[in-house]
Amino acid sequence: MKIAMAQLNYHIGNFEGNLNKILGHIAKAKIDGADIICFGELAICGYPPRDFLEFSDFIRQCEESIERIRMASKGIAVVVGAPTHNPVPEGKDLYNSAYFIYDQEIVAVQHKALLPTYDIFDEYRYFEPATEFSLVEHKGKKIALTVCEDIWNIGNENPLYTICPLDEVIDDGPDFILNLSASPFNYDHAEARIEVAKANVDRYKVPMFYVNHVGAQTEIIFDGGSLVVSPDGTIYEEMPYFIEDYRVYELDDVMAVGQSIVQPKDKILEIHDALILGVKDYFGKLGFSRCVIGLSGGIDSAVTTVIAERALGHNNVRVVLMPSQFSSDHSVSDSIKLAENLGIQYDIIKIEDIYKAYMHELEPLFSGLPFNIAEENLQARARGMLLMAISNKFGNIVLNTSNKSEAAVGYGTLYGDMCGGLSVIGDVYKTDVYRLARYMNKDGEVIPEHIITKPPSAELRPNQKDSDSLPDYDILDVILEQYIEHRKGPKEIIAMGYDETLVRRILRLVNINEFKRYQTAPALRVSSKAFGMGRRMPIVGKYLS
Repeated sequence: MKIAMAQLNYHIGNFEGNLNKILGHIAKAKIDGADIICFGELAICGYPPRDFLEFSDFIRQCEESIERIRMASKGIAVVVGAPTHNPVPEGKDLYNSAYFIYDQEIVAVQHKALLPTYDIFDEYRYFEPATEFSLVEHKGKKIALTVCEDIWNIGNENPLYTICPLDEVIDDGPDFILNLSASPFNYDHAEARIEVAKANVDRYKVPMFYVNHVGAQTEIIFDGGSLVVSPDGTIYEEMPYFIEDYRVYELDDVMAVGQSIVQPKDKILEIHDALILGVKDYFGKLGFSRCVIGLSGGIDSAVTTVIAERALGHNNVRVVLMPSQFSSDHSVSDSIKLAENLGIQYDIIKIEDIYKAYMHELEPLFSGLPFNIAEENLQARARGMLLMAISNKFGNIVLNTSNKSEAAVGYGTLYGDMCGGLSVIGDVYKTDVYRLARYMNKDGEVIPEHIITKPPSAELRPNQKDSDSLPDYDILDVILEQYIEHRKGPKEIIAMGYDETLVRRILRLVNINEFKRYQTAPALRVSSKAFGMGRRMPIVGKYLS
């Protein structure tokens, strides 16, 4: 038996575009002699469709797509994910389902049982969990059909769930497992995904074909990495990351355990490629092509600019240098050198006169008061205003350049440097921003060396450095990661050997700046706990205050 896997980049709600991709790959699989072709979870409508699922017209278009796939299934079995109606009046109106379609007939529909409702997932808001399970028979083979999370409760040991779907069918003797997934990227997840797939195969002793999405849906990025696992738990093949792909596998070859192909795992490489895909799809799926970035001469805007150029092309990236009286000469010269290295358009707008005009109007209110953060933020907001004006006039989407370390502790100005349509490195800690810069320069200098080596500074007052307000990033980032990603409280972090006063100060900064993060652009998610939809904190909470 030949099984084809289509690892595709879907677009939420783009039924015609998604359907054309699916139909094109069905035709290709027929030519290749495949018996079955598999697509991802909710491939019909894209994942996650969220509240689109509450529109009856949206569900109707899903059903129309399934009907067109049914008509195209002559001579081949198609396994594809889509929402389906729940005919029973109790519970939610919909199931998250996997269709098995063959010879223009819907042979079986297996609903998803385990509905993740944590971090970025909110499936129980929309779907009813499956309570019935059965195998699908096709050409003499018995197939266990599962959807994504259904394989993440091995032996019913996951405390989030009370049922293990594969345990329900294993006594009926499946020949292999098909899993339709939409498994988002984070830089630790590929290894976890492989271990879960292997653990299932180790338990049930049958091969698994696991097909994933690729592509970005606003802040969520899917990395692909679809898997074929031989019955002894060996990874027969892991498909590439961050690109669409299509492969056909002979079941007998997979059973024979004749090879093991896995993708290299490198955190910074994966983050780099994920961010490029995230920017590319954000623009492409929204119908935009050009961006504008405030280029400061610092590491964050430099890395963001390189990502943008690699995603959109040098003709679609415009940078604006906006020096003030506090800016150093090298901030301008370093920025110009970077722009020239990339071959992108740059403009210089000095903001000193704008700043002075603001100060002149505010003089009656500010008279006699010392220079402080108010005057610093005026500069950032003047820059934000100029970027937004260029965006409005020329249609260039502003890319936000804030990193995760600064966003965590509020080291940024609302309506100033925090403006933008998309936060490119908002889920990348500062220490990893430096590692990204080094990676970008691996084949020759792209980012000028001085940008990487000079002390980071916002340059909003004379001789300012980040270290005036923040601890060294090597320390700050570790404490932030323990609190944000690993959910460790102050006592646990202090017990790791960190100064109590410092820990409590940092954690308090994270909490009191929640209001800023509620108002910022969506950040491309590359970690296991990004700011945004997957981290829901109260603005007025008193914890650690």
